[in-house]
Amino acid sequence: MRVHVADHPLINHKLTYLRDKNTDSPTFRRLAEELVTLLAYEATRDVRVEPKPIETPLCPTTGVRLASPKPVIVPILRAGLGMLEGMTRLLPSAEVGFLGMVRDEETLEVSTYANRLPKSLTGRQCYVVDPMLATGHSLVMALDYLLQLGADDITAVCLLAAPEGIEHVREMHEVRGVAVQLVVGAVDDHLNEQGYIVPGLGDAGDRLYGVV
Repeated sequence: MRVHVADHPLINHKLTYLRDKNTDSPTFRRLAEELVTLLAYEATRDVRVEPKPIETPLCPTTGVRLASPKPVIVPILRAGLGMLEGMTRLLPSAEVGFLGMVRDEETLEVSTYANRLPKSLTGRQCYVVDPMLATGHSLVMALDYLLQLGADDITAVCLLAAPEGIEHVREMHEVRGVAVQLVVGAVDDHLNEQGYIVPGLGDAGDRLYGVV
């Protein structure tokens, strides 16, 4: 698994304010969206393109356009919705599928409550977005869904990751023999006993949308 930590002054600046417990939800949503756009730039470096002949005001030339079939963006609900706009800003022609997952706060086990994905992902690049890679259980389950549908080119985009979560994803998908790329804003120190990333930024879903 390739792990790319997008170490950039603007990313670190936005992460600082996302981490701050005094940042309100509207500001948190705006900063998360801006940060995802920066991460999406890194995540799409290998997006597939094809030649496109055009004419400039001066002469004919050949540029590129996104290749078919269109890439698919898969936010993990609910917190992943806060990253969707930042991804579609760079990939407006991409299609969007959804996976709804919830973690039991006592056992840390993950269950799926919604699945809205295309019937086949064969030959399509997939971008999974979820703010926090903590234990890695949600991401592994999401990747398994995509693999079952034929995906073989998957990039996961996360604001923050814990070393334990990265290692869990690496172990699970190296066993499966699938190349997965991970793009993150930062790798934090560790997980606490409740499975939260430390220093982290708290519960991303609650900070994006409030406690429900």
